[in-house]
Amino acid sequence: MTQTNIYSVKGEVSGTVDVPEAFSTQYRPDIIKKAVHAAAANGRQPYGSAPRAGMRHSVSTWGKGRGVSRVQRFKDGKRATQSPNNVTGRRAHPPKVEKIWDQKVNKKELGIARRSALAATACAECVRKRGHQFDDSVSFPIVVEDDFQNIGRTADINAIFDAIGIGYDVERAKEGRKIRAGRGKMRNRKYRTPVSVLIVVSDRDAPVFKSAANLPGVEVETVNTLNTGLLAPGGDAGRLAVYTKSAIAQIGEWTH
Repeated sequence: MTQTNIYSVKGEVSGTVDVPEAFSTQYRPDIIKKAVHAAAANGRQPYGSAPRAGMRHSVSTWGKGRGVSRVQRFKDGKRATQSPNNVTGRRAHPPKVEKIWDQKVNKKELGIARRSALAATACAECVRKRGHQFDDSVSFPIVVEDDFQNIGRTADINAIFDAIGIGYDVERAKEGRKIRAGRGKMRNRKYRTPVSVLIVVSDRDAPVFKSAANLPGVEVETVNTLNTGLLAPGGDAGRLAVYTKSAIAQIGEWTH
Protein backbone atom coordinates (compact mmCIF):
# COMPACT_ATOMS: atom_id res chain seq x y z
CA MET A 1 0.00 0.00 0.00
CA THR A 2 1.37 3.40 -0.98
CA GLN A 3 1.81 6.25 1.46
CA THR A 4 1.59 10.01 1.25
CA ASN A 5 2.79 12.88 3.42
CA ILE A 6 0.69 14.56 6.09
CA TYR A 7 1.07 18.33 6.22
CA SER A 8 0.75 20.25 9.49
CA VAL A 9 -1.10 23.53 9.85
CA LYS A 10 2.28 25.21 9.33
CA GLY A 11 2.71 23.52 5.96
CA GLU A 12 5.45 21.17 7.14
CA VAL A 13 5.52 17.40 6.68
CA SER A 14 4.54 15.90 10.05
CA GLY A 15 4.24 12.22 9.08
CA THR A 16 2.82 9.78 6.56
CA VAL A 17 -0.46 7.94 6.08
CA ASP A 18 -1.54 4.92 4.03
CA VAL A 19 -3.46 5.84 0.88
CA PRO A 20 -6.84 4.01 0.77
CA GLU A 21 -7.49 1.47 -1.94
CA ALA A 22 -10.17 3.69 -3.50
CA PHE A 23 -7.42 6.00 -4.77
CA SER A 24 -6.00 3.19 -6.92
CA THR A 25 -9.16 2.81 -9.01
CA GLN A 26 -8.64 2.69 -12.76
CA TYR A 27 -8.99 6.08 -14.46
CA ARG A 28 -12.19 6.05 -16.56
CA PRO A 29 -12.82 9.52 -18.02
CA ASP A 30 -15.68 8.18 -20.17
CA ILE A 31 -17.71 6.95 -17.19
CA ILE A 32 -16.88 10.10 -15.19
CA LYS A 33 -18.20 12.36 -17.95
CA LYS A 34 -21.28 10.18 -18.36
CA ALA A 35 -22.14 10.39 -14.64
CA VAL A 36 -21.58 14.17 -14.41
CA HIS A 37 -23.62 14.94 -17.52
CA ALA A 38 -26.46 12.69 -16.29
CA ALA A 39 -26.51 14.48 -12.92
CA ALA A 40 -26.69 17.84 -14.70
CA ALA A 41 -29.52 16.63 -16.93
CA ASN A 42 -31.47 15.28 -13.95
CA GLY A 43 -31.21 18.65 -12.25
CA ARG A 44 -32.73 20.58 -15.13
CA GLN A 45 -36.02 22.35 -14.55
CA PRO A 46 -38.71 21.66 -17.17
CA TYR A 47 -39.50 24.68 -19.29
CA GLY A 48 -41.68 25.52 -22.26
CA SER A 49 -43.81 28.17 -23.89
CA ALA A 50 -47.48 28.82 -23.18
CA PRO A 51 -49.75 26.40 -25.07
CA ARG A 52 -51.24 29.21 -27.19
CA ALA A 53 -48.18 31.44 -27.48
CA GLY A 54 -48.20 33.23 -30.82
CA MET A 55 -51.82 32.25 -31.49
CA ARG A 56 -53.63 34.84 -29.40
CA HIS A 57 -54.51 37.24 -32.23
CA SER A 58 -57.60 38.19 -34.13
CA VAL A 59 -56.64 37.17 -37.67
CA SER A 60 -58.18 36.64 -41.06
CA THR A 61 -57.01 35.89 -44.59
CA TRP A 62 -57.59 38.18 -47.56
CA GLY A 63 -58.15 35.28 -49.90
CA LYS A 64 -57.23 35.22 -53.59
CA GLY A 65 -56.99 38.03 -56.11
CA ARG A 66 -54.76 40.56 -54.27
CA GLY A 67 -51.39 39.44 -55.51
CA VAL A 68 -50.19 38.54 -52.00
CA SER A 69 -49.74 35.28 -50.18
CA ARG A 70 -52.80 33.74 -48.60
CA VAL A 71 -51.66 33.73 -44.96
CA GLN A 72 -53.24 34.84 -41.72
CA ARG A 73 -53.00 38.57 -41.14
CA PHE A 74 -54.00 40.88 -38.29
CA LYS A 75 -57.65 41.69 -38.75
CA ASP A 76 -57.02 45.42 -38.31
CA GLY A 77 -53.78 45.47 -40.33
CA LYS A 78 -51.85 43.82 -43.09
CA ARG A 79 -48.90 42.24 -41.28
CA ALA A 80 -48.78 38.44 -41.51
CA THR A 81 -48.82 36.53 -38.20
CA GLN A 82 -49.61 33.27 -36.44
CA SER A 83 -48.30 30.79 -39.05
CA PRO A 84 -44.76 29.50 -38.33
CA ASN A 85 -43.69 30.28 -41.91
CA ASN A 86 -44.27 34.00 -41.32
CA VAL A 87 -41.59 36.39 -40.11
CA THR A 88 -43.74 37.45 -37.15
CA GLY A 89 -45.46 34.10 -36.69
CA ARG A 90 -45.32 31.59 -33.88
CA ARG A 91 -42.51 29.08 -33.38
CA ALA A 92 -42.88 25.89 -35.36
CA HIS A 93 -41.60 23.53 -32.63
CA PRO A 94 -41.41 25.36 -29.29
CA PRO A 95 -39.95 23.70 -26.17
CA LYS A 96 -42.43 21.48 -24.34
CA VAL A 97 -42.83 21.24 -20.58
CA GLU A 98 -43.54 17.52 -20.84
CA LYS A 99 -40.13 16.74 -22.39
CA ILE A 100 -38.17 14.31 -20.21
CA TRP A 101 -34.55 15.40 -19.66
CA ASP A 102 -33.63 12.61 -17.22
CA GLN A 103 -30.75 10.28 -18.02
CA LYS A 104 -30.33 6.92 -16.35
CA VAL A 105 -26.96 5.59 -15.19
CA ASN A 106 -26.36 2.19 -13.62
CA LYS A 107 -25.54 2.16 -9.91
CA LYS A 108 -22.28 0.31 -10.49
CA GLU A 109 -21.26 2.90 -13.06
CA LEU A 110 -21.99 5.71 -10.60
CA GLY A 111 -19.76 4.02 -8.03
CA ILE A 112 -16.96 3.52 -10.54
CA ALA A 113 -17.26 7.16 -11.64
CA ARG A 114 -16.97 8.48 -8.09
CA ARG A 115 -13.99 6.29 -7.20
CA SER A 116 -12.30 7.02 -10.50
CA ALA A 117 -12.74 10.79 -10.03
CA LEU A 118 -11.38 10.38 -6.50
CA ALA A 119 -8.33 8.54 -7.82
CA ALA A 120 -7.71 11.33 -10.35
CA THR A 121 -7.28 13.81 -7.48
CA ALA A 122 -4.28 11.75 -6.36
CA CYS A 123 -2.61 11.94 -9.79
CA ALA A 124 -0.40 15.02 -10.14
CA GLU A 125 -0.43 14.72 -13.92
CA CYS A 126 -4.25 14.71 -14.08
CA VAL A 127 -4.48 17.67 -11.70
CA ARG A 128 -1.96 19.70 -13.70
CA LYS A 129 -3.62 18.77 -16.98
CA ARG A 130 -6.88 20.20 -15.65
CA GLY A 131 -5.18 23.59 -15.27
CA HIS A 132 -4.45 23.73 -11.54
CA GLN A 133 -1.20 25.29 -10.37
CA PHE A 134 1.01 23.92 -7.57
CA ASP A 135 4.63 23.23 -6.64
CA ASP A 136 6.36 20.13 -7.99
CA SER A 137 7.27 19.14 -4.43
CA VAL A 138 3.64 18.60 -3.37
CA SER A 139 2.77 14.95 -2.64
CA PHE A 140 -0.58 13.60 -3.83
CA PRO A 141 -3.13 13.01 -2.50
CA ILE A 142 -2.72 16.13 -0.33
CA VAL A 143 -3.46 15.26 3.30
CA VAL A 144 -3.41 17.70 6.23
CA GLU A 145 -3.80 17.28 9.97
CA ASP A 146 -7.27 17.34 11.50
CA ASP A 147 -6.44 20.68 13.16
CA PHE A 148 -6.87 22.22 9.71
CA GLN A 149 -10.65 21.90 9.85
CA ASN A 150 -10.75 23.94 13.08
CA ILE A 151 -9.18 27.05 11.50
CA GLY A 152 -11.52 29.99 11.76
CA ARG A 153 -9.70 32.69 9.75
CA THR A 154 -9.49 32.94 5.97
CA ALA A 155 -5.99 34.45 6.14
CA ASP A 156 -4.74 31.38 8.03
CA ILE A 157 -6.06 29.04 5.34
CA ASN A 158 -4.35 31.14 2.68
CA ALA A 159 -1.11 30.93 4.63
CA ILE A 160 -1.33 27.12 4.86
CA PHE A 161 -2.02 26.82 1.14
CA ASP A 162 1.03 28.98 0.42
CA ALA A 163 3.19 26.89 2.77
CA ILE A 164 2.06 23.61 1.19
CA GLY A 165 2.59 24.98 -2.32
CA ILE A 166 -0.95 25.26 -3.70
CA GLY A 167 -1.62 28.94 -3.03
CA TYR A 168 -1.00 29.72 -6.70
CA ASP A 169 -4.25 28.02 -7.62
CA VAL A 170 -6.36 30.29 -5.42
CA GLU A 171 -4.68 33.29 -7.07
CA ARG A 172 -5.43 31.77 -10.48
CA ALA A 173 -9.12 31.54 -9.59
CA LYS A 174 -9.14 35.08 -8.21
CA GLU A 175 -7.59 36.55 -11.34
CA GLY A 176 -9.79 34.44 -13.60
CA ARG A 177 -13.09 35.83 -12.27
CA LYS A 178 -14.78 37.42 -15.28
CA ILE A 179 -18.17 38.65 -16.41
CA ARG A 180 -20.25 35.83 -17.81
CA ALA A 181 -21.27 35.88 -21.46
CA GLY A 182 -24.97 35.67 -22.23
CA ARG A 183 -28.19 36.23 -20.35
CA GLY A 184 -26.84 34.88 -17.09
CA LYS A 185 -25.72 38.44 -16.33
CA MET A 186 -29.38 39.32 -15.80
CA ARG A 187 -30.14 36.26 -13.68
CA ASN A 188 -28.09 36.82 -10.54
CA ARG A 189 -24.97 35.06 -11.88
CA LYS A 190 -23.07 37.92 -13.47
CA TYR A 191 -19.57 36.59 -12.75
CA ARG A 192 -17.94 33.28 -13.61
CA THR A 193 -15.21 32.06 -11.24
CA PRO A 194 -12.81 29.21 -12.12
CA VAL A 195 -12.89 26.11 -9.93
CA SER A 196 -10.07 25.89 -7.39
CA VAL A 197 -9.29 23.78 -4.30
CA LEU A 198 -11.75 21.24 -2.88
CA ILE A 199 -11.38 20.78 0.88
CA VAL A 200 -12.67 17.43 2.16
CA VAL A 201 -13.31 17.13 5.92
CA SER A 202 -15.04 14.65 8.19
CA ASP A 203 -17.02 17.03 10.44
CA ARG A 204 -20.00 18.90 9.02
CA ASP A 205 -19.82 21.54 11.77
CA ALA A 206 -16.13 22.35 11.24
CA PRO A 207 -15.24 26.09 11.30
CA VAL A 208 -13.39 25.72 8.00
CA PHE A 209 -16.75 25.82 6.20
CA LYS A 210 -17.08 29.50 7.05
CA SER A 211 -13.43 30.49 6.94
CA ALA A 212 -12.94 29.11 3.41
CA ALA A 213 -16.19 30.54 2.05
CA ASN A 214 -14.58 33.79 0.85
CA LEU A 215 -11.77 32.11 -1.09
CA PRO A 216 -12.58 32.24 -4.84
CA GLY A 217 -13.26 28.84 -6.36
CA VAL A 218 -12.69 26.98 -3.06
CA GLU A 219 -15.35 24.53 -1.82
CA VAL A 220 -15.60 22.55 1.43
CA GLU A 221 -17.38 19.19 1.58
CA THR A 222 -17.63 16.23 3.89
CA VAL A 223 -16.78 12.69 2.82
CA ASN A 224 -20.47 11.73 2.97
CA THR A 225 -21.45 14.44 0.47
CA LEU A 226 -18.67 13.78 -2.04
CA ASN A 227 -19.91 13.08 -5.55
CA THR A 228 -18.50 12.88 -9.04
CA GLY A 229 -19.63 16.42 -9.88
CA LEU A 230 -17.52 17.87 -7.05
CA LEU A 231 -14.46 15.74 -7.76
CA ALA A 232 -14.65 16.31 -11.52
CA PRO A 233 -16.51 19.59 -12.26
CA GLY A 234 -17.87 19.64 -15.78
CA GLY A 235 -16.84 16.02 -16.24
CA ASP A 236 -13.11 16.89 -16.27
CA ALA A 237 -11.36 14.78 -13.63
CA GLY A 238 -8.30 15.83 -11.65
CA ARG A 239 -9.50 18.54 -9.27
CA LEU A 240 -6.99 19.89 -6.78
CA ALA A 241 -8.24 18.44 -3.48
CA VAL A 242 -7.06 18.67 0.14
CA TYR A 243 -8.13 15.91 2.54
CA THR A 244 -7.94 15.90 6.32
CA LYS A 245 -6.47 12.82 8.00
CA SER A 246 -9.85 11.75 9.39
CA ALA A 247 -11.44 12.20 5.96
CA ILE A 248 -8.85 9.86 4.44
CA ALA A 249 -9.73 7.33 7.14
CA GLN A 250 -13.41 7.51 6.23
CA ILE A 251 -12.63 7.09 2.53
CA GLY A 252 -10.72 3.94 3.48
CA GLU A 253 -14.02 2.48 4.68
CA TRP A 254 -15.70 2.87 1.28
CA THR A 255 -16.92 -0.45 -0.06
CA HIS A 256 -18.65 0.74 -3.23
